[in-house]
Formats: sequence, C-alpha cells, structure tokens
Amino acid sequence: MMVTLVKQHFEFLFEEPLIEEILKFGDFKEFNIDNELMDIGQEITHFPLVVSGSLKVMTEDETGNELLLYYLEMGDTCAMTLQCCLKSSKSKIRVTAEDITKVVFIPVQKMEEWIVKYPTWRRFVFDSYNNRLNEMLESIDNLAFTNLEGRLYKYLKDKAMVASNAELKITHHHIAHELNSSRVVISRLMKKLEHEGKITQDRNKVVVSELI
Repeated sequence: MMVTLVKQHFEFLFEEPLIEEILKFGDFKEFNIDNELMDIGQEITHFPLVVSGSLKVMTEDETGNELLLYYLEMGDTCAMTLQCCLKSSKSKIRVTAEDITKVVFIPVQKMEEWIVKYPTWRRFVFDSYNNRLNEMLESIDNLAFTNLEGRLYKYLKDKAMVASNAELKITHHHIAHELNSSRVVISRLMKKLEHEGKITQDRNKVVVSELI
C-alpha cells in the first residue's frame, strides 16, 4: 500500500531511480492525530516525506510558549529538518500529526547524496526551503503585526480620549517613534485600520471613527 502511495504521489516530482531509492532506504510509518514525530532537542537521524495526511511544525520560546511555523501536507518535507541534517544539529522544532498521516523517513545521509545525484531532488529541496521560509515569515508577520495593530489602535483611541477630540494632528513618523516601530510598518497598519473603517486619515491627521 505504501509503495503504491509513494509512486502515485512522487512520480511527478522525481525520476524513477530516485523513487526506487526512497522505497529502498525509507522507513514507512503511520501516525494518528496528535502523535508526535519529532521533538525539540531530539537528535535527527531521518527527515520526513509526507505521503498522506498533514503535519504541524512548531517551535517554542524560553518559557515554553509554542509558535506555529507551518504545516506540511502530501508531497512536502520539512525545511527545518533538512537544515538540521546539513549541520548535523539537534531539532529546533516539534512535529505532530494533524490527522492520520503516512510518512516515509529518509536517512539524513541520503539528503546530501541525492542533492548531487538527482536534479529533481535538488530542486525539491530548494523549493521546500523557499516555501517553508515564506510560510514562517507569514506566521511571524501575522503574529507581530496583529499584536502591534492592537497596540496601535488602543494608542490612537487613548490619545483621542485624553485630548477629548476624535481628530488627532499626528504623523506616522511620530506614532512609530512612540510605539518603538518603523514608519513603514505603522503606515501599513494605518491603512489596514482605515480599510476596516476604524479610522480615517489625511495628511498629518487621523480621525478615530469610534469616537466621532
């Protein structure tokens, strides 16, 4: 069954000799929902190729708070794991199954060997890095900007209430300075607040709609 799935899902990505090597050296496993495949600090000996289902990849801060980095679906591999393979380092991520998931684990030694040997594998690894990097940046972006957006809106409302005036004479540069951010980021969030109807703005002027 697993052999059929591998050939079915990866034949459009890899040449036949590479698929044969995956079947020869791969360790095939199935995981139920919430099963853990890999944990932070674990020694990495294999990296996963998702045959079916999906995986959740997370990291955590010093206090143990988790941050979702990205999801892996059929045909994906984990860029963070690949990076650890190249550096022979320990895992910096936790990987759990989102649903019933079939995975083929490839020995780390094969990663570099296949990069040299198979052009399709080389493209696959580079594409995986690029896709996962974009997903991580989006996650971090959403986390950072969502928090800052809330701070920004509260700052504007508080400032307007203190002034007893919904209309504020203020620049994006000044707001950025007070919120310890950049003008570019503040301008972006101000446009978002304006699009949501929470504020209106003109040159050096902001009106907090809720207080009109």
